[in-house]
Order: sequence, then C-alpha cells, then structure tokens
Amino acid sequence: MFKKYITALAFSIVLLGQLQAQKDLKSALSTPEKIQEHFTGDLAYETTAFVEQYWRVVGNTGFDKSIYFVVEHLEKAGYILEEKAAPNDRLTYRVEKRALKNPTWEVVDARVLINSEENPLLAQETNRNMVALNSYSTPEGGATAEVIYVQDVKNLKNIDVKGKIVFAETNPGRIFNTALNQGAIGVMTYDNPSYLQPEKNTTSIQFRSIPLNAKAKGWAIALSFEAKERLKASLLEGVVKLKVHIETKTYESEELTVVADIKGSTLPKERLVFSAHVQEPGANDNATGVGVALEMATLSAKLLKENTWNPSRTLTFLWGDEIVSTARYVNEDKTRAEDIKWGISLDMVGENTDITGGSFLIEKMPDPSAIWTRGNDKHSEWGGSKMSLDQMKPHYLNDFVIREFERQGKRANWEVNTNPFEGGSDHMPFLQKNIPSVLFWHFTDQFYHTDNDRLDKVSKETLKNVGIAALNSAYILLNSDENTAKNMIETIEKAAILRLEEELKQGKIALKNGDKLQEQMDIIEAWEDWYVKAIATTVDMVQKEELIKESINKAQSTVKKTAARVIDDLKK
Repeated sequence: MFKKYITALAFSIVLLGQLQAQKDLKSALSTPEKIQEHFTGDLAYETTAFVEQYWRVVGNTGFDKSIYFVVEHLEKAGYILEEKAAPNDRLTYRVEKRALKNPTWEVVDARVLINSEENPLLAQETNRNMVALNSYSTPEGGATAEVIYVQDVKNLKNIDVKGKIVFAETNPGRIFNTALNQGAIGVMTYDNPSYLQPEKNTTSIQFRSIPLNAKAKGWAIALSFEAKERLKASLLEGVVKLKVHIETKTYESEELTVVADIKGSTLPKERLVFSAHVQEPGANDNATGVGVALEMATLSAKLLKENTWNPSRTLTFLWGDEIVSTARYVNEDKTRAEDIKWGISLDMVGENTDITGGSFLIEKMPDPSAIWTRGNDKHSEWGGSKMSLDQMKPHYLNDFVIREFERQGKRANWEVNTNPFEGGSDHMPFLQKNIPSVLFWHFTDQFYHTDNDRLDKVSKETLKNVGIAALNSAYILLNSDENTAKNMIETIEKAAILRLEEELKQGKIALKNGDKLQEQMDIIEAWEDWYVKAIATTVDMVQKEELIKESINKAQSTVKKTAARVIDDLKK
C-alpha cells in the first residue's frame, strides 16, 4: 500500500513537471507562434454560420442580429462600451446608430405557381434570392396574371402590358419603372452572368434589386436558369399564367455600425483599420469577413490581456454597410483620417475553392499591372477598368502583405494569388483618401451573390489561413520601427528587381510580336518610378526619417540601375 502511494506520488511529481514544462514552453512562444496556435477558425466559422442564416439588408432583422452577435462576443472578450470606459482602458467598442433615409426591407415568404401546376416555378424556401430587394408584397392570396415575354427591352414601350407580368432577360432595375408605368403588375427577369456557370448551377439566382417605389408598390422576381428555361418552354406552348405570392416587410429603421479599438501604447492616434461589411445574403459574401474580423479582434484582446502582445499603434475593426461605413469613418473625422496608416478590406475570405472555384486573392493597390496586365498578372472575372499613371498608388503595402501571405501559404500548403486593382469593396474609401489599402478576397466564385452561397461552400481552414496571415501582417505593421522599415526596404528592392526582370522578359515577347520599343521602355520606366516611390513610403514606420534615409537611397539606386540595364537589354 505504501509502495503504491510512493509510486503514485512520484508519477504525480513527474506529471506536474511535464505540465509546467509545457506551460513554460507555451509562454515562451513568439507572437506569430501564438497566432498560429490560437487562431483556430472556430469563432470565424461559428460567426459565419450565424450570419449567413439571414439576408442582411442594412437596418433589417438579420443585419441587426448579426451586429449584436459581434457585440456579444466583443464583450465576452473584454471590450468595454466606449461611453463606460476609463481613459486607460485599451479595449473599447461602440455601436454607431443613424436613422435610415429610406425604409429597410426584408422578405418573409414567396412562391410562384405556373399554369396551376402543382410543382412551383420558384419557392422562397429553396431560392431565397428570388424576390428582388425593395419588392412589395402581393395582395393577400397572391396575384395571378398572364406573362408577356419581351425579347427586346427597347420595344417595351410599344407593348401592351397592362395587368400583365413582364418577363425579360435583363436586369430588373433596367425595366421595372417602365413596366409599372405601363400598367404591369410586376416583372420577372433572368440575367445570370456566364461566370456563375448557370447551365451547371441551374438553381442559382443572383440577388437583384429594384428602385424603391412606394407609390406603385410593385415587385420583381429573379429567375434561376432552370426556372427561366421552364417558363420559356411553357410560353412556346401558349398563354402562360402565373400566380405570384410575395410577402415582404418595409419599415423605418436605423443603420448600425460597430467600431472596436485596441488602443496603441505609444502611438495611439496612428492606426490600422480592418473593415468587413455585414450586408448581403451570402455566406462567403460576406459572413466570412465578419467572422474572420471577429476572431482576430477577440484573439488580439486575449493576447493583450496575457501581455503576449502590446501594439504601439491602435488596431481598429469596423463592421457595417459596405463602402458606406468605411467612407464615413475616413471622411467624418479629418484628424482621425490623417492618422490612419493602413486600411484592409476583408471580403469573401473563407471559400472552399474545391467547390467554389477561384483562389484566394490579394487585390493590390494601383500599380502598373492595372495599366499593362500581362505575364503572371491577371484580372479576375470581376474585371477592372484600365488605369492611368496618375492613378498609381506606390506603397510598400502590396509587397509586404504578399510576402506575409505567401509565408502562410507555404506553411499551410495554401494557394495565394494577386490581382491588379479592380475596386468594388471597402478598400476603395481608404484609397480615395490616399490611405494605403488592399483587399483580401476570393474570385471567381461560381456561387457569387447567389442563393447557393451557403455554409457548405465555406472552409474553416481558409478562414484560419486568412486570419493568421492578416493578423501577423497587422501586428508587424502596428509595431513597425526602424528595423521593420529596413527589412521592408529589402523586401521591396527584391520585388522590384524580380518585377523588372519579368517585364524585360515580357518586353522581348512583345517586341517579337511587333510592339513598339518605346512602349516597352515606358512600361519599364513606370515600374521603376512606382518602386522608387514605394521604397520612400517606408518613412511612415519611423519617427525620424534620417534613421532609414541611407537604406532608402541605396535601394532606390539599385532599382534605377536595374531599370537602366533592362532598358539597355531591350534595345539590343
């Protein structure tokens, strides 16, 4: 009995020693290692699952529930409501409330029956995007009317549609008011773009909206490829009547925006801002952005409280209405805006690309690839307008985040790509105020903006990879100093040399194809100018420019010499 006691005691001592050693090892982990260990993607996925239940329109039930889900988890993580916070509280949040100019909207139910057939043409429970945003309810019991197929919408004004339902293959917003002004009771449209692969994803409906018309109180239905083909086949057989039942709500409400801050210790006015929009009906777009931002915010609070991480500058998170909330944040307080050093948009950041297609993308700040897109540079199917040299935004942020994300990609065997600037998300308001900003996203997604963008298309592993890489990037920037700047200069110099060598290769191909030498020289000089100026932007990491002036000059000289050599080579 005594021997058993001694043996058990010895085992307990050894076990306690091992546990303490493990604890000591964990406490000795670097901040990047802590992020790797603790950013699991669990909360990001849980948030995505909650938010994607709803079609979120600013001010409606689903939008507001999503906002307060974020608030609940911020409070659990230790964030204090700003108005109750003490001056030395570093974790704070606020919910900004503004009355909406127009009523908000939400759909309750909808169903379309065709020629009294039992099988509905469309039903809300399977196609929640079928009712166009801003549609009003049909009369109680539904509305039954003949369908008129308008093949050429230019001829709509010459067609008698009074008391009828107009069907056209176009965007509903294009014909809605005209159709209603001519007496139509509603419209049905189809215009899924080819990148959605509609003949494969036959049930997908890309969400649509119509102008708010409180006087006419009309409605519009968007069709899937399957429903469109069925309707057209029925029309070939003769007169088609549809019974349309729509129940929606429009009501006065307010716009909510959540702003959470982790106050910097020594440079609190300077900040990095992550922005994730809440509205839209999808899971990947953009419940995933909401989720990744929330897990980053809660993990950052945990690491701060554990004294594992202490940011010099302030880290801010925004959740709200796409572009609108971010634009307000950078415009309404000019003093605050002057100290925003970096802005990052989190939009469609959790895709299971084995299902959705596409890949993770970093949309770069405007650089010459947005003018001359060639070689490895490719626009997404979202597309972008060709830019001009005066629209360029030279900055180190592009190559910095590419470096950090490629490191995570290598660790996790995760594909990371880039695309030239295209716009269309929360990075735009930052750039319009000359604040360095990039977009983290995925494209092409064959379920983009459709009612098949649901939780089964989301990958927790992707959420984790994006969150880890984004948080690592943020932490480096928030504590950047002379050493960070010098390291960044080296990164940009290497990237510049690689770019110039690639443009030499592309230039020679272009010359063989008959392009002019002067244009190829212009391209090289544009990249030279962009990188020389990007190197100079590293001064925003230091308090005294002279600390890195020599490094800047040396790197700029190398870039200029490389560009001169490349141009000489092109002339041979």
